[in-house]
Amino acid sequence: MTDIQFGRLEDLPLREAWKHEALQFTPWLAENIDHLAESIGIPLELTGTEVAVETFSADILARNPMDDSVVLIENQLEQTDHTHLGQIMTYLAGLEAQTVVWIAPAFREPHLSAIRWLNEHTSDGFSFFAVKARVVRIGNSPFAPIFEVVEKPDGWSRALTQKRREATSGRDANSDTRTAFWTRYLEQHPAAGLEGIKVQRGWNGYTKLADGDIQISIWIGEKTAGIYVRGGWGDRKHSAERHLSAHAGTLVARLGSSKYNEDSNGHVMGERLPKSYLDESNWNEMIEWMEERRKAYVAAISDVLELNQ
Repeated sequence: MTDIQFGRLEDLPLREAWKHEALQFTPWLAENIDHLAESIGIPLELTGTEVAVETFSADILARNPMDDSVVLIENQLEQTDHTHLGQIMTYLAGLEAQTVVWIAPAFREPHLSAIRWLNEHTSDGFSFFAVKARVVRIGNSPFAPIFEVVEKPDGWSRALTQKRREATSGRDANSDTRTAFWTRYLEQHPAAGLEGIKVQRGWNGYTKLADGDIQISIWIGEKTAGIYVRGGWGDRKHSAERHLSAHAGTLVARLGSSKYNEDSNGHVMGERLPKSYLDESNWNEMIEWMEERRKAYVAAISDVLELNQ
């Protein structure tokens, strides 16, 4: 016999962790969107919270960097209701989202049936998820959030398996096109010194400043391309904010950046170009725009870093 003591895992009401949906739960979820991304198997980059659609506000908008599609996330602290289902349909049309993630502590059966119907009857490219949110702890331990997918598109597991194969092999349907794009980019601008461009994979190329605390990323997608500034990885994801927040106004004025959002998932500012890398006739325009903006961001941020010294 040993003296090992065991505790009991306890489920708590979500409101014990977050008292207010819009003021606490939504910001926390936006800040920790990587946990949700891991649960549903889709990479997510935060693009906005409380996004206006007619007289409503969508909780969270994200981008799937693999295909540049819009992901709508609607969250509740109570059991699902018809009001939220109706809002989701309004947001789906108004925001041109292709993936919808509905998060709640419990789902009524009619709402699960609606998610199943949407997955079965909407055209290819649309995906709908019902995700159960839980908060658990053992004794007086810290709260632990858990996301459980209770409804998802048919064949989703097979699709994820294929994506894992592609990730392992470094290939997918457009990997050769991306490789050719970045090859031309570096041929035209060999001094760019981009990091992170993996053969047959890359959607992004990085320029790192401040020992990697600041990453200037240029990216390509199926509909748009762009540039953004983010922090490092893991526990360093807010490192860019720490370096740059005091100079936000100066940077936005100098660069004409579209946003500076300290509530984001480590992303502080960026711009988009509505051009697809899948059309080779766009490449020269995209490359010149991306390199001009990359140099501008490097110069502006380098000047700010010198002021911080």
